[in-house]
Amino acid sequence: MKEWWVQVGLLSVPLLAIYLHIPPPKLSPALLSWRSSGSFFTYRDQNIFYRDSTGAVGSSDVIVLLHGFPTSSYDWCKIWEGLTQRFHRVIALDFVGFGFSDKPRPHHYSIFEQASIVEGLVRHLGLRHQRINLLSHDYGDTVAQELLHRYEHNKTGSILINSLCLSNGGIFPETHYPRFIQKILKDGGLLSPIITRLMNFFFFSRGLGAVFGPYTQPSQAEYWDMWTAVRTNDGNLVVDSILQYINQRKKHRDRWVGALMSTSVPLHLIYGPLDPVNPHPEFLQLYKKVLPMSTVSVLDDHISHYPQLEDPTGFLNAYLNFINSF
Repeated sequence: MKEWWVQVGLLSVPLLAIYLHIPPPKLSPALLSWRSSGSFFTYRDQNIFYRDSTGAVGSSDVIVLLHGFPTSSYDWCKIWEGLTQRFHRVIALDFVGFGFSDKPRPHHYSIFEQASIVEGLVRHLGLRHQRINLLSHDYGDTVAQELLHRYEHNKTGSILINSLCLSNGGIFPETHYPRFIQKILKDGGLLSPIITRLMNFFFFSRGLGAVFGPYTQPSQAEYWDMWTAVRTNDGNLVVDSILQYINQRKKHRDRWVGALMSTSVPLHLIYGPLDPVNPHPEFLQLYKKVLPMSTVSVLDDHISHYPQLEDPTGFLNAYLNFINSF
């Protein structure tokens, strides 16, 4: 009779193989409704998901929403209706590698490509000559910085930026503290693909929960929606490639921080001060020092890295106060 551990090992091989090829969870009714109300456009053979809602009558203002890592355009669901009451067009997309958009692999994911995708979407929607208000979060902040650089330097195809509002992004690499798992994945070499394939709901929700405040944690259903969006099109397998944006921020700091410093575009920051990724007061002190012309809204002390989800009313009010001030 074979040793017991040999039998366990032989049994675990097919079980592990099955586990590693588990299909993504089914979309919840809420997530299915979000996808059904959106559309796709093609950017260089990649299908990019977006939502475009017509809102306020009598307004010509357009807003484009840029989401964070590792989530999707669904991050804006709690303030979507409020924005449609102020703006004529409310538009959000899933960056390539995120949400319902294609997630090619192998692929060189970059902030530059994501900015070009935003420009492509604006052209696709016939808004190339329309002034655009940008509202961004986290990873989306860096995409917005690249878009701002192109706008300020009159790059061909750049969008016309009317205003920019940032929120809880790693604008300054020196005050940005990635989570431990992010450091491992972006620099893990041969280990990274193994970790991404072993990623599951439990580890995902635990990791993401660490950047929400203790009193503003997502519900179990909300965690599942976030995880489902990641797992769609095997998105967990490209997380390590996308995380190279952290190194890109360091490499292109002068370009992207410089764009904020030199712009005359109305600039605002909405900040959840309990954020462990961009901690208070270190981040905010540097922001005010480097960008004294920017206005700032600091939300309640218990709001963390996802302010639009943790305090949607406070976030929306702060944004509307900014957009109505000029």
